[in-house]
Amino acid sequence: MKEAVSCFLPCRKGSERVPRKNIKSFAGNTFGLIEVKLKQLLNSHYIDEIVLSTNDEEILNYADSLKQRRIRLHQRAEALSSNITSTDQLVNHALSLIPKGHILWTHVTSPFITGERYDNLINCYRDQLERGYDSLMTTTPLQSFLWQNGKPINYDRVNEKWPRTQTIKPVHEVNSGAFLTSSSVYADQQDRIGLHPYLYELDKLESHDIDWPEDFLMAECMVEKGLVAL
Repeated sequence: MKEAVSCFLPCRKGSERVPRKNIKSFAGNTFGLIEVKLKQLLNSHYIDEIVLSTNDEEILNYADSLKQRRIRLHQRAEALSSNITSTDQLVNHALSLIPKGHILWTHVTSPFITGERYDNLINCYRDQLERGYDSLMTTTPLQSFLWQNGKPINYDRVNEKWPRTQTIKPVHEVNSGAFLTSSSVYADQQDRIGLHPYLYELDKLESHDIDWPEDFLMAECMVEKGLVAL
């Protein structure tokens, strides 16, 4: 029997950049990004449980009103809910809530990753475990002129000063759409990925992350123009 896949959905109250970001109305959804994400996760066939960890009473009340047995609510302590709470601290928190099985860590701020996509990446993850990988994370490949410390990091100007971007070897940006690995990796590595993660590529639209006010506006425009589906 396959081990269960549990989704860890952290959702902190009090966004400084976009007030009430996680629950303000978004693209016709009254309860915003949390409404969109819970619908998507509930539409997945392979996510057995959704563990929503938040210190936001408004979000807890909304999620409770759905009366969905697959949603497990956890009122997160304020000590783990500040703007200085580290991801490392949340890794330990996730493991304490989901000590067995596989943990799919995702965010409400990735509104264009649908239930179908979650199922696809879970299937991909299981396949890649058979090939020697120990985890999966979503990335966005960048084929751009990238510089650091006064020189390019992904192409050689000695060979060609301005190569065609199509020929540049992609650099993978971690887009935080999803991280998937076993609880044993969490325990052994104190991390949400293992030592040999599979990079699951998403395009720029699907991987859109809402962090700033302009990201929120752009996301609503993308839905309005029919460029993405919720």
